[in-house]
Amino acid sequence: MKKDIFDFEYEELVNEFSKLGLEKYRVDQVLDWIFQKKVFDFNEMSNLSKENRTALSERFSISLPSLIDVQISNVDKTTKFLWKLEDGNTIESVLLFHSDRVTACISSQVGCAAKCVFCATGQSGFVRNLRAGEIVSQVVAMEYQRRVNIGNIVYMGMGEPLLNYDQVLKSVKILHSEKTKNMSMRRISISTVGIPEKIIKLADDLPEIKLAISLHAPNNYKRDMIVPMNKKYSVEEIIYAAKEYQKKTKNRVTFEYILIREFNDFADDAEKLAELLKGMGAYVNLIPVNPVESESNLKMERPHYWVIERFKKILDEHNIENEIRKEKGTDIDAACGQLRRRNIESQKGKKMEG
Repeated sequence: MKKDIFDFEYEELVNEFSKLGLEKYRVDQVLDWIFQKKVFDFNEMSNLSKENRTALSERFSISLPSLIDVQISNVDKTTKFLWKLEDGNTIESVLLFHSDRVTACISSQVGCAAKCVFCATGQSGFVRNLRAGEIVSQVVAMEYQRRVNIGNIVYMGMGEPLLNYDQVLKSVKILHSEKTKNMSMRRISISTVGIPEKIIKLADDLPEIKLAISLHAPNNYKRDMIVPMNKKYSVEEIIYAAKEYQKKTKNRVTFEYILIREFNDFADDAEKLAELLKGMGAYVNLIPVNPVESESNLKMERPHYWVIERFKKILDEHNIENEIRKEKGTDIDAACGQLRRRNIESQKGKKMEG
């Protein structure tokens, strides 16, 4: 069975090439073809001998995901991709266009075990972890499809990154290598629902990257209702881990807060959130919920504009830096998991008709 070249860190690849009698500089040449020139066939790599091209083709694959569907926003160019992996499973990735950069939002799992009630991915259940190469190849495939240079990467797509810790860690190292994407660690963010021991471990393994924690409620009573994993990892444990992370890395932690109408958007919620984050120098992203079908009894509706502004003002008064996230791709299925979920339902419908 061929090995996926995207699965290897640079030194690992040097070792693999040496088994074929190929020098280190041949690794540099191949990676340049793939990551810079976007050539994905060894036979087209003209600075390699025919013998080398044949040997590499027999040993390795260059496994890009297959494009099933793509949606491009007419509002802000946000581009959502639905990919099919080699085993037939599907994942999503998103390109976000800003005035000075392009950000890739990538997936770390097929589905998600966290099952947050406001997330379409969680409603579809967990299938499996992605390999490092399947994470890295999303970045390469998006650059190829849209002819862009990605400047920031956020692990905020499908899945809980810290539940696929080793492969996520490896993918970050691959993308950081100057021989591949040469992505600065400070331009990479990992978003987690909050796995305390992994947050602390991350501070040791990847101290330069940015961390975002999906908090979404200021206490356990409310968070239990929308983030089932909170029953295992409490708000207090997550905040403790975040503070430990800050001590070790000196990095500011971002907290994501989904605002759900008449559930966690009250003035009292804002006051409690401010108290919880007091003295941390934290940054809060306020995110009006994307309406999604949910098994929960809660209605996934956005708060009124004035309610969102009230919430923000209270945080401001407590010197908690925050912003109301500017929405991207409002005219497409830009929320995580929506495009995949629709595709799965469509396939089920076709089978029933058959």
